[in-house]
Formats: sequence, structure tokens, C-alpha cells
Amino acid sequence: MARTRLYRDGVLEAEGFPIADVSEYIKDPSATVWFDLLAPTPEKLAVISEELGLHPLAVEDVLHPHQRPKLDVYDSHLFITMYVVKLADDTDLKLTEVSVFVTKNALVTVRSDDTCDIDSVVARWDASPTLARYGVAFLLHGLLDYVVDGHFDVAQTLDDRVESLEEELFTERPGDVRSTQRKMFDLRRTTVRFRRVVAPMREVVNSLIRRDLRVVAPEMAPYYQDVYDHVLRVSDWTESLRELVGNVYETHLNLQGNRMNDIMKRVTSWAAIIAVPTLITGFYGQNVPFPGFSQPLGFWTSCVTIVVASSVLYRVFRKNDWI
Repeated sequence: MARTRLYRDGVLEAEGFPIADVSEYIKDPSATVWFDLLAPTPEKLAVISEELGLHPLAVEDVLHPHQRPKLDVYDSHLFITMYVVKLADDTDLKLTEVSVFVTKNALVTVRSDDTCDIDSVVARWDASPTLARYGVAFLLHGLLDYVVDGHFDVAQTLDDRVESLEEELFTERPGDVRSTQRKMFDLRRTTVRFRRVVAPMREVVNSLIRRDLRVVAPEMAPYYQDVYDHVLRVSDWTESLRELVGNVYETHLNLQGNRMNDIMKRVTSWAAIIAVPTLITGFYGQNVPFPGFSQPLGFWTSCVTIVVASSVLYRVFRKNDWI
């Protein structure tokens, strides 16, 4: 499947035309062409590469997924790799690799799967028809804006889940410890994966703004600067999330240590209370005569001593919150 659009002098002139017509349209300097490919075959990419004069290394990167977000500069075009990010469930990231070829008057997007909602990108273009006269820079801005906004939404969701996990630390019951540890591990892993996608985007957008590339017209520069500001915010936010998850993990360990100390204090306190009657009964169980030996007075004296000593120890430990 492929989607196509043709702008001429900033006006949408045609869409849905065959890709075979692209080579004819791009000969016109006043025309700007966009077409989108969804998981194309190597043969189809080879045909497009020949028509647009794409560099073999860039085409090879498209065919080999899991590339790092980057911007490569070639003589006839730019090649950009970026990722659309969505949360598939609580902490599982769904990454869609989007490869972009940027020529003088053509923009080619290649998606690895249909998770990237290209209709939303088209809707952004249609919402700003007055900027269409800036050609490829206008189309590329709409795509970048969609991708970065998706990163922002994911960062917001992860931040909410970190806050929820922080509250859960102080309300969890002993049986929930393993579940909480699993949530922290999954969230930490998700944050690290998300950072690998977001952090390189700073260099990508910053490089596009460079004047020597001559991709962004001066009129479009403020729009790209706005995208760059969003990229910086998401990047800084991701770094903060990673530190927060680490702090939550350390806090969890400290709480577990404190709970263990409380348990040890209670066990030690009860052991001390039990030791008193054990000592007294053991002493009175000697096989040698002592005051009260074999007399009721000795029995009642030992019982009273046990009760009094145990009560005093209990009150002392209770006052110090050891029991």
C-alpha cells in the first residue's frame, strides 16, 4: 500500500496517484511530492531508489530495522530514522520505525508497521494549508511534530505511573512486595528503552535547523524551533523519570530494611520476655536445696517473679515501640 500527495505552489493538487508518476512530478520545481510506503519489499525500494537517486546505504538502513534515531546527509538527499512510540499495555513500549527520505521537492516516508497513524500526520498538514507553500520543510515539520507529541504523551503516562508506584510503596502489604518489585523492574526497563529513542532526537532536530543544510526556510524556522523545544523537554523529562525510578527502587529497599529491623526488634523483645520465665523455672529446677525448696512458698515466689518481670519487660518494650 502507498499513499501519495502532490502540492503545486503550496496548493494540494492531487492525491492517491500511482508512485510511477512521481518521477514526472518532481521534475517540476514548483511541485512538492509526498508518498508513504508501508513495509515495502526490497524490490519496490530498489525501484524508488533508482527514480529518486537515493543512496544505497540509506536504502540498506531501511531494509535492516532497529536503527538508532539519526540524520544522515547525502549529496542528493537527507535520510532520517525516528520512532513513533506508544504504550501497548501498562509498561510495554510499542515502537514503529519510520524512515524518511528528504529531497529538494519530495518527502518519502517508510513505516515498518501501521502503528504509526499516518492519517493524523495528514490531518496536521491539512490544518495548516497556509504553510504548504514551504514545500518539503512544511511536510517534514508536520511529521516531526506528530512523532514528538507522541513522545510527550508517553512521558506523561510514565510520569503518572511513577507517582502511582511511589504512593504504592507506603501502602503495600507484605504479600504485595513481589508484585511491586516486578512493577518497578518493568517501569525501569521501559524508561531505559524510551530514553534510547528520545535522546538522539535532540541531535536530529538540531541538525535540521542548521542553515548549511538549507532544508528549513527562514519562515519555517520558528516552527522547527518549537519542535526542538518539545524534544528538549521530553529528553529532560525522560532523564528525570529514570532518576525517579531509581529513587523509588532505593526507597523500596530502605523500606524493606526498616521493616526487617522492626521484625527483628519484635522477635528480640519476645525472646527476652520468654527468657525470664525460662531462667527462673530453670533455676528452681535445680537438684540442690535453696530457700523455698519443696515448699509452696517457693512455687508462688517463682510464679510472681515470672509475672512481674515479664510485665515490666513488656511495658518497657511497648513504650519504646519494639512490640
